[in-house]
Order: sequence, then C-alpha cells, then structure tokens
Amino acid sequence: EVQLVESGGGSVQPGGSLRLSCAASGFTFGNIDMSWVRQAPGKGPEWVSGIPSDGGSTYYADSVKGRFTISRDNAKNTLYLQMNSLKPEDTAVYHCATGLRVPYSWGQGTQVTVSS
Repeated sequence: EVQLVESGGGSVQPGGSLRLSCAASGFTFGNIDMSWVRQAPGKGPEWVSGIPSDGGSTYYADSVKGRFTISRDNAKNTLYLQMNSLKPEDTAVYHCATGLRVPYSWGQGTQVTVSS
C-alpha cells in the first residue's frame, strides 16, 4: 500500500521560508517519479513541481519557478520542497504525489499559510 506522509507546513509571513518533507513507504521510492501538488481554499489542485526517479532534473510551475526547489533522497525514501520568498498566494494544502506531472497517489497534505 502506497503511503505518503507530508510534514513541515506552518504559518509564515510573506517573504519567509518553509521546507516540506514527504516520507514514502509501500513502494520502491527510487523507481518512481514524484511531484508536489497544492490545493488552495475553494480551488482545484495545482501541480507545483516534479522530479524524476533519479533526481536528474526538476520541473516547476511558472508561479513558483525561482522560489521553490524540489529534491529527493532515495536512500531515505523522502521527497522535499524548499519554499523561499513565500507569498500569500502560496497558501494551500501541499501534497506529495507519485507521478511527474499527473498525480496518481497522494498523501493527506500539510497546510501552508502565508500571511502578515
């Protein structure tokens, strides 16, 4: 059974930073492309970033490019999202997901709130 457990969310002021983590289990993490997806209140899911199984490249939505960095540690079965220069419009529940651009399985998510 695929299990994805996100952590690291919280409340920050605009311009602040957070680092999200996603602990994966139930599958061979190092063989699977991964991504982050977010959902803001009252809106549909938005793909944020993706990374292939070998971590050799990274992909970002235009809205976060230059501010967010996705990475993975296959030895620790963990996916990360470093978020810098946060804006109020980044407020959402962030989910990690299997799949590079289209999410297949995703976790419960972690809340990120950016507000002054």
